[in-house]
Amino acid sequence: MKAAWRDAYGPPEKLVVKDLPIPTPKENEILVRVQATTVNRTDCAILTAKPFVMRFFTGLIKPKSPVPGTDFAGIVEAIGQKVTRFKVGEKIWGFDDQGLGSQAQYFTLPESKPIAKIPDGVTCAEAAASAEAAHYAYNFINKIKLTPGIKVLVNGASGGIGSALVQFLKYFEADVTAVCGTQNISKIKALGADKVIDYLNEDFTTFQGSFDFVLDAVGKSTFGRCRHLLTPKGVYISSELGPGGQNIFLPLVTLFFRARKVIFPMPVNIPRSLAFVQSLLEQEKFRPLIDREFPLNEISAAYAYVASGQKVGNVIIDYS
Repeated sequence: MKAAWRDAYGPPEKLVVKDLPIPTPKENEILVRVQATTVNRTDCAILTAKPFVMRFFTGLIKPKSPVPGTDFAGIVEAIGQKVTRFKVGEKIWGFDDQGLGSQAQYFTLPESKPIAKIPDGVTCAEAAASAEAAHYAYNFINKIKLTPGIKVLVNGASGGIGSALVQFLKYFEADVTAVCGTQNISKIKALGADKVIDYLNEDFTTFQGSFDFVLDAVGKSTFGRCRHLLTPKGVYISSELGPGGQNIFLPLVTLFFRARKVIFPMPVNIPRSLAFVQSLLEQEKFRPLIDREFPLNEISAAYAYVASGQKVGNVIIDYS
C-alpha cells in the first residue's frame, strides 16, 4: 500500500510516499480502506512539532508514528475477533487529535477510538472534512450559552473552523456577522451569515456594533483589540494561544471582571463533537466547506498549501 511517511519532525518537504505492507488488525481493531482524509492545522502541528508541547503527545525526540494523519473516512475492510461496533463493508469516519496514522491507503485502529458511521447521502470527502475543524468549532460553542437572536461575530469565517462555526451558530438561530476576504463573501453568505465584513477593505475591529460573543477562529486578533466590540457581559474566544500565551491566562484574570470575559476553548471530548456533527449531517443542517483535493502522491504540496494559511475551509487527500 501507499502511505505518507516521515522519520523526523520538520517542514512538508520531509514527507514522502512509501510502499508499506497492509497492516493486520488485532482482535480489538478495525482495518480501514481509506477513501479521504484532510490535511489540517492539527496535522501541520504534528508534522512540525510546533508548538513544542505537541512532542509530549506525539514523541519527544521523533514522531511515534512515521505515518501522519488525524482524521479519515473510509470502508471497514476487516475486523478483529472481538470487534462488535462495526461490520466489514460499513462506511465510517473518525478523528484523533494525537494522530491516527491515517494518511495511507490502509490503517488499523481500535474500535474504541472516536469513530462513527457515515450518514446516508454524505460523501467520504464530506465526512473527513466534518471532523477536525468541526470538533474545534463545537468546542467554541459548547463553552457558551446560545439562545435565539444572540449577536455573534466570527473572525476567519472562511477557514475550516470558522465555516463550521457559522453553520453551527445559525443552527442555534444566532445573528451572525462573519469576517472573510472579498473572494469568499458569496460562500460565507451561502452558509447563512447574516452580515459579512470584508477584511480586505475594512478592519472589523472598527465595526460600529456590539456583540454578545466575538469568536476568533483564526487567532489573528486579541481580546484587547476586540474588547470594545463586546456587550457588557460579552465573551471573547480565540482558537489560538495569542501573543505571549495570553488566551490561557486571560480567562483567569477576566474571571474577576464584572464585564467582558475571555474563555479558552479547550478541545475535549471528541466523541461528543462527532455525535453533534453527525446529527447535523443527518439533518442536512451542516456541510463542510471544501477548498480543494490532492492525490496522495502530492501530500507534501497539500501540507505546504495548508501551512501557507491560504486555504478556504478544508483540504482533502483523495485515495479513491
